[in-house]
Amino acid sequence: MSSPSPLSLSLDARQTAEPAPTESTGPQEPPPKILIYQTLISFLKAACSARVSGRSRNQIVRLQRVLDGYLISMSSESVVDAVAKSLECRRTLLEFASEHGLTSDPDLRHSLRADEGSLVTHITSIFDSKAAEHDVLNLEGDSAQCFLDVIQDALDRGLLMAQQHAQKAHRLIRKLSEACDKLPSSLFITGLSGRGEHPTFGGGFGSVYRASYDNKPVALKVMRHFVQGSELREIRVKLCREALIWKELHHPYILTFIGIDQDSFPSTLGMVSPWMEHGTILNYLNIHGRSTVDKLLFEIAQGLQYLHSRNIVHGDLRGANILISEAWTACLADFGLSALADTTSTLHSTKRSGSLYWMAPELIDPGRFGSQFLRTPASDVYAFGCVCMELYTGRPPFSEVSDIAALFKILNGERAQQPTGTPVMSDTLWQYVTEFWASDPPTRPSSKVVVQNMLWPTLEPDTEEDGSLHEEDSPKSPKSSEFGPRVYARMILMMSRLLRARTLILLVNPDRATNPRPLKMRPPM
Repeated sequence: MSSPSPLSLSLDARQTAEPAPTESTGPQEPPPKILIYQTLISFLKAACSARVSGRSRNQIVRLQRVLDGYLISMSSESVVDAVAKSLECRRTLLEFASEHGLTSDPDLRHSLRADEGSLVTHITSIFDSKAAEHDVLNLEGDSAQCFLDVIQDALDRGLLMAQQHAQKAHRLIRKLSEACDKLPSSLFITGLSGRGEHPTFGGGFGSVYRASYDNKPVALKVMRHFVQGSELREIRVKLCREALIWKELHHPYILTFIGIDQDSFPSTLGMVSPWMEHGTILNYLNIHGRSTVDKLLFEIAQGLQYLHSRNIVHGDLRGANILISEAWTACLADFGLSALADTTSTLHSTKRSGSLYWMAPELIDPGRFGSQFLRTPASDVYAFGCVCMELYTGRPPFSEVSDIAALFKILNGERAQQPTGTPVMSDTLWQYVTEFWASDPPTRPSSKVVVQNMLWPTLEPDTEEDGSLHEEDSPKSPKSSEFGPRVYARMILMMSRLLRARTLILLVNPDRATNPRPLKMRPPM
């Protein structure tokens, strides 16, 4: 089918441009309306005009009238309104196409792609307009919900490909979510079953129940539902922020977000994640011993670097918030105190809640450092140093004294002593831990440097930007080798480098391929 001719009522990209100044003193024409799915409607009108499938003239006229009605009802006065209603318009038009056997027509897909490009243009124009953003944040009720759903759908379908646009979209979703107390519809799931009568765990935020979803065990984290008023509002905002941050995280050492349940407890919301049978990392080490501590610390460091590479501060890194997966790997969890970065401000989280024993000195007494309370990647690195101590000894630094005594020790520059128990923390790792605990935040290493030094202080493994190792450099589960994790990791790295070297030799001297020499390896020292 050939491309349809433009509609007599032209609604193109020029509709969003500012009208040219005029010297006329007469009445001004109203601004042109915005129609995002103009190309798709043009295609449907042209397709329905063709006498196919035995349509009568009257049937064609009726279809044209329906589409003319869409042309009017789907047009908007403002870009914010046009974007908010675009998802429903798309569904309506695709249903129309399906009813009339047009879904397999390649011109329909071409029309959709053109209109989705227009949608992206309108969405990104909102990012760059303070007036438009103000209009977005004033949306309420169904309009706010529709706008959230459109932006989230654009992200999920990969329409906002530029990193800066995706970051601005996440920022706008977060701000609107907090303003209207709503979340994108795609975050919610249904079909949770088998929830226990009593919670398995409980804490200050709420309770964790074991349940089933899609025939798999899951954890249902429910906010406290006996609070009211401003405290309830604050907890809901915290949950929404955590869900929006968590949903976008995809990494082997980050706990997977499944969705939000609103059916189990009608008065509150719950976040659903895979059930971790091994529990927290502390529980795992107490049961199985500490021979894999270095491996687990390395995985935690990679998860932390991934967060920082996405401009996210964890904010509450400690053993209780690190779980062990079925694959015996560490998974960072509990992003309730996490902070997001936007394009105009630094990473921030200003709530002082958290665990003192893992807190960097600049969080305990910001005034002493000439700053405000501000969680940063550097404060996460300080907490990671405390986690190193915690996993080796079972306790965080200064846990043998009261909170107040620990507070003064940290502020006075005192630091815990190198652990002497079994397993023995190497002098190299201890040296790194002391660097993680530097009093001056800028002098602490970045999480990327932490990853590079954590297991291989001299070999410098190749890492991706998000903190994960290349596949050939990744250490395996401790269950899969009779060697310790450090030795096993060195073996993998040595083998990968030998294979790379052999590949280069074959490229230079192809004759080697017909008469290969056996590879020789020394056993790891």
